[in-house]
Amino acid sequence: MGSFRWLKVAILFSLLAISGGRELQAKHKDHASAYNHTLAKILVEYASAVYMSDLTELFTWTCSRCNDMTKGFEMIELIVDVQHCLQAFVGVAPDLNAIVIAFRGTQEHSIQNWIEDLFWKQLDLNYPGMPEAMVHHGFYSAYHNTTMRPGVVDAVKRAKQLYGDIGIMVTGHSMGGAMASFCALDLAVNHGGRIVQFMTFGQPRVGNAAFSSYFSEHVPNTIRVTNNHDVIPHLPPYYSYFQQKTYKHFPTEVWLYNVGFGSLVYKVEKVCDGSGEDPTCSRSVTGNSISDHMMYFDVELEADTWGSCRFVMNSGMLSYGKTDLNGNIVLSRDPAMSVLKLNTETDVF
Repeated sequence: MGSFRWLKVAILFSLLAISGGRELQAKHKDHASAYNHTLAKILVEYASAVYMSDLTELFTWTCSRCNDMTKGFEMIELIVDVQHCLQAFVGVAPDLNAIVIAFRGTQEHSIQNWIEDLFWKQLDLNYPGMPEAMVHHGFYSAYHNTTMRPGVVDAVKRAKQLYGDIGIMVTGHSMGGAMASFCALDLAVNHGGRIVQFMTFGQPRVGNAAFSSYFSEHVPNTIRVTNNHDVIPHLPPYYSYFQQKTYKHFPTEVWLYNVGFGSLVYKVEKVCDGSGEDPTCSRSVTGNSISDHMMYFDVELEADTWGSCRFVMNSGMLSYGKTDLNGNIVLSRDPAMSVLKLNTETDVF
């Protein structure tokens, strides 16, 4: 990156520090969400696995990230929107007795470019059916106007047919967390989904205060995990003096940060207040770190081929799904079916 681009990024980080501002403190009700450390460690592994570019290994749950605390996961549908560089999967975790939905984060060629876009982006879409609620058009469209929504909704319906009315857990990292927000709300409001846990990692803000309230009402079991100085949860900016006209996080935030120094450093997991914008949590520091965005709970949250939408897939995989005219892929399976053998030719796309 040239010196001018680094200067632009430095200026954005400085403005982020200003945008938090001081504000009058309001009283907030205790929020219903209860934070579970073990569940967070499990869901962050799902949020990491969805980044994998080897679709054969991901679909058959044999990838390098498809083990440890997620062993036994039964994939039902893998959705790859090649046209918009999006990816998500739906399956059942028997140990959690829940349907798990995970969305991949941004695959931008330059995360600095994405940060700049998020900083300057304004609220630009009226959320349907909710007066005064406004959201980020790009995040909304990534879920609602691509293959993501029909693929996920279909997979959830099939999972319920196979396993009964079990609960749903929705997760994602970065932009994947933003898409997960619209998915969880959509399933809860429009499809009778019982969202037993919504948990994201390094999620940006997606809407204004009216949207935040609407989301909290319909998806109360919500945890947003933020890490130390991660820049993305600070974007798009929150301006405390214009709370109805600015982006605003929904609760409940859990902020991971370090205390001590030298060999005595240890990680604190702070459950924040019910405002969504607790000034003593991530807003108490400058969001100036990309590295803090890429690693949560010592789990890597980025693609193995960062900056590229290419993927590899066993040529026999298409027998499990279909492609549309834009090359988008939906792979589906009944968990009772035998998985594809991995000894046939692999193609690069």
